[in-house]
Amino acid sequence: MPEAEDSQERPGITLARGVCRLLRSHGFAPLTEYVPVPGLRVDVMALGPKGEIWVVECKSCRADFMSDRKWAGYLDWCDRYFWAVDEAFPQDLLPEDTGLIMADAWGGEILRMAPEHRLAGARRSAVTRGFARAAALSLQRLREG
Repeated sequence: MPEAEDSQERPGITLARGVCRLLRSHGFAPLTEYVPVPGLRVDVMALGPKGEIWVVECKSCRADFMSDRKWAGYLDWCDRYFWAVDEAFPQDLLPEDTGLIMADAWGGEILRMAPEHRLAGARRSAVTRGFARAAALSLQRLREG
């Protein structure tokens, strides 16, 4: 029997679920735990209807945010970068020049739109191809059970 969505999951997974639901409602195709290059793993990367690429890092608490030293490296792999947090997270910790999403397991809301930093054409092409390949492989793994 599958576990209920409100089971004892890691908080970051719960946030990612809500973020994915939010992104889908905006026409984006989200992919969780995507690795754009070895050593970097983003919580959620999403491909938009016009080819835009967003990255969302889910932070469940102050310690989770403070221990993250790699987030600035994610900026080179997206057009817009967001943090996703729940209502209890101390938002004043988050850099103001990034986007902010308030989320829970059921959805989310964009509180602050991230500034746009358009990827160069060659990088966009490489990221889009990698994203498509990862999504196809993920779907195949699901079908194989």
